Amino acid sequence: MSVAGSPIELVGRTPLVRLREIGRETPDVELYAKLEYFNPGGSVKDRAALQMVTDALADGRFEKGKVLIDSTSGNTGISLSWIGAAMGFAVALVMPSNVSSARKRITRAYGAEQIFSDPLEGSDGAIRHVREVIAREPGRYFYPDQYSNPSNPRAHYLTTAPEIWEQTRGRVTHFVAGVGTTGTVMGTSARLREFNPAVRIVAVEPDEPMHGLEGLKHLATSIVPPIYDARARDETLFIPTDEGWDVTERLVKEEGLSVGHSSGANLAGALRLARRLQQAGQKAVVVTVFCDRADRYFEWP
Repeated sequence: MSVAGSPIELVGRTPLVRLREIGRETPDVELYAKLEYFNPGGSVKDRAALQMVTDALADGRFEKGKVLIDSTSGNTGISLSWIGAAMGFAVALVMPSNVSSARKRITRAYGAEQIFSDPLEGSDGAIRHVREVIAREPGRYFYPDQYSNPSNPRAHYLTTAPEIWEQTRGRVTHFVAGVGTTGTVMGTSARLREFNPAVRIVAVEPDEPMHGLEGLKHLATSIVPPIYDARARDETLFIPTDEGWDVTERLVKEEGLSVGHSSGANLAGALRLARRLQQAGQKAVVVTVFCDRADRYFEWP
């Protein structure tokens, strides 16, 4: 192992693991998960957060003395918070007031200012609220706007997709990912298709607006992120909350992997796809993303 000069250098290069126990029901379809909680901030959002910051510093949009502010349901906020601490800039976060206590405590520990939005309005309400805050003091903030920033998918174009391609030795046939900001599916799909145009891209969404799959968006009833282009995916699978939660519990008991419910939803979609391919007699290599660990969803007394 090499020695990193900064935690910033540890973002990316996460492991890929084969899910052998859960994959027993589809022996001709190999199931793999990218363990994004190995990033320093514990989630896939470290990639996009770092890319948005470094790109903005490089082109002058993020000037010294400005406070970085963005809306978040949790993971991007944690990523921006620790990166701000490591690089020496102030961070303010607008998040729904009902995000888990773990996420509130983690971002507060990194020194981020917390601004809470209406819990009933979810991530869309946080987006509207952050814009109101900036409008009151426009000169104070740098607003990366993770939902509109091309650096978000660019992070996955530059890092996630090449890692998957290398780790599967170019054998990946299907990529399955949930949509939230949509950066992961947009950037990864674009680069994988450059490596092999035959790779199929499957998006995962909750099956209804009021769902319990934190971090994912039901696009038909949400503010659609400007970075999203529906042409990036070949199909969308709609996952009920119960199915996502059930698969999350299976991962703990059968694979020893404790992950968040968006990861469970991703695997639920990958399993649906794998069963279909198995029934059709097709061999395949299906890769999905485990976005974060379960511990940041715990509610502590």
